[in-house]
Amino acid sequence: MEIGLRRLGRPVAVITCWDGERRWAKTATAVTELSMDPPSLLVCIDRQAGVHGPITRGANFCVNILHADQHAISEQCGGAERGEGRFREGRWDSAACGTPYLRGCEASFVCEYATHMDHGTHTIVVGTVTEVQIGTDEIDPLIYVDGHYAHPAADALTAEGQ
Repeated sequence: MEIGLRRLGRPVAVITCWDGERRWAKTATAVTELSMDPPSLLVCIDRQAGVHGPITRGANFCVNILHADQHAISEQCGGAERGEGRFREGRWDSAACGTPYLRGCEASFVCEYATHMDHGTHTIVVGTVTEVQIGTDEIDPLIYVDGHYAHPAADALTAEGQ
C-alpha cells in the first residue's frame, strides 16, 4: 500500500490547538473537506502525536494549509522540534477561542471539535469550521509526494515558459 500512496500528492497542513495551558502543533497530510453544511473538515491524527490528546479531549483546533515557501515549518512541526519550539518559525497568532493559527499560509480553518473515531494507528477527527483566515493572495500550496516537497505553481510556470 505504501508504494501506491507515495504517488498521492497531498497539501501539507499543520494542525494546531491550545488546551488552556500550552500550544500544540503537528504536520499532517491526511486532511480533507467533509461538508459545507455544516462547514466541516476531517483530519487524521496519529495516536502517538502530542496533539492527539488535547484534540480528542475536545480542544478546538486549526488546520493551517502551508504555502510553498513554508517547508521549514512543516519540518519543525513534523518532528524536528518539540513543544514551543514548533512555533519558533512563522508568524503565529491566536483565534478568538485561543487556538493558534499561522499567518501567511494559504488558509487557516479554525474548528470546533465535533467528534472522533479511532481506526488503526490513527484517529479520525471531525471539526466544525468556525473561522477562516486567508493568508496570501497567491495560491501556491506546499505539496508532499513521493517523500518530497513539490512546488506545483513553480513547476507549471516552468512548463509554460518552455
